[in-house]
Amino acid sequence: MTYDRELISNGNPMEAIVGFSRAVRVGPFISIGGTAPVGADGKTVGIGNVTAQSRQCIEIIKAALEQAGSGLHDVVRTRVILTDIDNWKAAIDVRKEYFKDVRPVDTIMAIDRFVNPEWLVEFEADAIIAGWGQ
Repeated sequence: MTYDRELISNGNPMEAIVGFSRAVRVGPFISIGGTAPVGADGKTVGIGNVTAQSRQCIEIIKAALEQAGSGLHDVVRTRVILTDIDNWKAAIDVRKEYFKDVRPVDTIMAIDRFVNPEWLVEFEADAIIAGWGQ
């Protein structure tokens, strides 16, 4: 079986500079890389507020999935990456708002910092489009 490959962009100028895509869809499989809490204006959303930043990350992921012909309902894995593990509950409470019924597998981890020190959290997601090719 041969699958097509689609690169999903959200217009971030860093995509071309660094050589990455917001998401990549290969057939029914969609991978969304580290998604930072950045607004359409390129500025950090919710500085100092992990709840607002988590919501922004998931909204960006949602838009990428929709652009790929999918949605949050097809997510099978999320990763929550924090700069302070003590913020895990606030981030997960937001994640739960979006994925309560979908219940994808999840990994929560902490790192020292992101490229932009204003970012408190990034999310990643993987999805498989249910019913692909039917």
